[in-house]
Amino acid sequence: MTHPTPPTPRTPGDGPDGPVAVIGLGYVGLTLAVSLARAGVPVVGVEAEPGTRAALRAGTPVLFEPGVAELLRGLPPDRLTVTGTLEGVTPSAVVICVGTPLDAGTGRPDLRHFTHAADTAAAAATADTLVVVRSTVPVGTTRRVLLPRLRARVAEPLLAFCPERTIQGRALAELAGLPQVVGGLDDRSADRARRLFARLTPDQVVTADLETAELVKLACNAHTDLLYGFGNELAMIAEAVGVDATEVVAAANLHYPRPDLARPGFVGGSCLTKDPYLLMYSAATAGYHPPLVAAARAVNEQVPHLVTERVLKALAAAGRAPADAKVLVCGMAYKGRPETDDVRGSAATVVATGLRERVRLLAGHDYLVPDDVTAGLGYTPATLVDGLTGADALVLLVDHPRYRADLDAALLGRTMNRPALVVDVWGDLAPALSGVADVDYRRLGRG
Repeated sequence: MTHPTPPTPRTPGDGPDGPVAVIGLGYVGLTLAVSLARAGVPVVGVEAEPGTRAALRAGTPVLFEPGVAELLRGLPPDRLTVTGTLEGVTPSAVVICVGTPLDAGTGRPDLRHFTHAADTAAAAATADTLVVVRSTVPVGTTRRVLLPRLRARVAEPLLAFCPERTIQGRALAELAGLPQVVGGLDDRSADRARRLFARLTPDQVVTADLETAELVKLACNAHTDLLYGFGNELAMIAEAVGVDATEVVAAANLHYPRPDLARPGFVGGSCLTKDPYLLMYSAATAGYHPPLVAAARAVNEQVPHLVTERVLKALAAAGRAPADAKVLVCGMAYKGRPETDDVRGSAATVVATGLRERVRLLAGHDYLVPDDVTAGLGYTPATLVDGLTGADALVLLVDHPRYRADLDAALLGRTMNRPALVVDVWGDLAPALSGVADVDYRRLGRG
């Protein structure tokens, strides 16, 4: 049973006694809202989607994040209020946590949700209201978009940018353990924001200004993308020269006191597929075009296309017409470890586009993603056994540990057509399937 933390005593420097409003109750906003509520802070969660509001009021989140459902159900009554508006609420702080996707047509940042949230926050703000941006935005957005709206109502607004840097699957623990970056409009704003997040984590890193904090978030995710991009390019080099990239990475990393080489694999999610573009956009508006960031993103975006090509070529090499083949794709979510049900930036979307019209049946499986979401990505939802039965090819897109436990040679031998073609992006099934008779096992980075 979850036991909420008693309220932390407040001091005058913490600001007024009103609730903290969190605008946007997705992965970022909901984890923040329940964490603040657990710390004893009254929270008003503002969510535009009626179905999400209804589910949260019933104590059932519509997303998967370990610990959130239990914490939500264990909160005292009225500690977390879910609403669609801030009308009639005088918050002590407003935290903006809405999504900032890329426009599908132009590739530029789509700030419509953010602009609407900025209007909502400004309308509720008083001279004592701290407004925090937690959404990931291009550098300069907080000052350019939100600050004028606040100044239209308040002469000296309190404004800060405090990025979210948690990993899905460990968000609650990381909210309590990671340093919180705080960039304030001025010293008053930074101090108020620091005090707010001190209720969650003891370590705050105060930057010089809003823009520095905005760039910190983009730099963190673009750097991760760069590291993974090198691992994927190394895999392509290894295939070209006829060696095993997994062996190269393992040998290079063993007892070597330098940054580890990354394993080859798909790089997905709403952050790593978007934030490098926000960083490139930020730089380009200032007259600089960063080639390294762009190159890493281009390499990582090749991976699902390589998987599609590999499946089609392997089917043809085995004498099977793709148009007559059944293919099971495992892993609809963008990653498997830590597990998540988030399909934003998932390789499954690209693979479906490449295979859906070229094979007889494209089945999809995931341990957490609902069937209706799987169908929406372009797959016929299936259980693991049903998807494997009569399948000509198995594609494993994620490194979910349950697949390593469940997908063994015996199961494939009982269900799949022989030889069973297996394309494994992360190489997780190599110990069980590599070299097995009647299994054509292929993985990224093996020449």
